[in-house]
Amino acid sequence: MIIYNVTVNVDEDVLSQWLKWMSEKHIPDVMKTGLFKECKLSKILAEEAGGRSFSVQYLLENWDNYHNYQSKYALKLQKEHLDKFGNKCVAFRTLLEVKEVF
Repeated sequence: MIIYNVTVNVDEDVLSQWLKWMSEKHIPDVMKTGLFKECKLSKILAEEAGGRSFSVQYLLENWDNYHNYQSKYALKLQKEHLDKFGNKCVAFRTLLEVKEVF
């Protein structure tokens, strides 16, 4: 299993709009690709200056699904996010390979 984690810092002035858009538009669009098993949207519990941070964790079964997502869907979906929120959100992505689940 692979976790594709997107950490996003969101400016306070677009926070409610961003949460709504993520829940109703962006995450459903990502899930419609059929490449992910599930998605978790979590608030990061830390004091932040200049916004709130969230972790969006998409669970994939294998690397083929990740590469398929990157080659066919990622750029378009990331561009939609950038076009909608511009510099009001800063994102970085990490990949985690699940070794064991207890």
